[in-house]
Amino acid sequence: MELTKGLVVRALAGRDMGNFFVVLSVDGGYALIADGKRRKLASPKRKNLRHLQRTDQFVELDGVTDKKLRNVLKQYQACD
Repeated sequence: MELTKGLVVRALAGRDMGNFFVVLSVDGGYALIADGKRRKLASPKRKNLRHLQRTDQFVELDGVTDKKLRNVLKQYQACD
């Protein structure tokens, strides 16, 4: 499973199960993810790659703020 920066993913395990996040970086078997609400861009969550389900959607991270990130991810929560 190849995850890249800006990819929208869904958490499959943990207390954040079912929520959508954006991948900020990938290092080894872990990814740093943020949603702009519970996990801000300044303090992303470290999540095991096996606990993430990729989507086909990307978010442009250049100049993005927590508020913009929340608004982008809101459309994914509504579709579910």
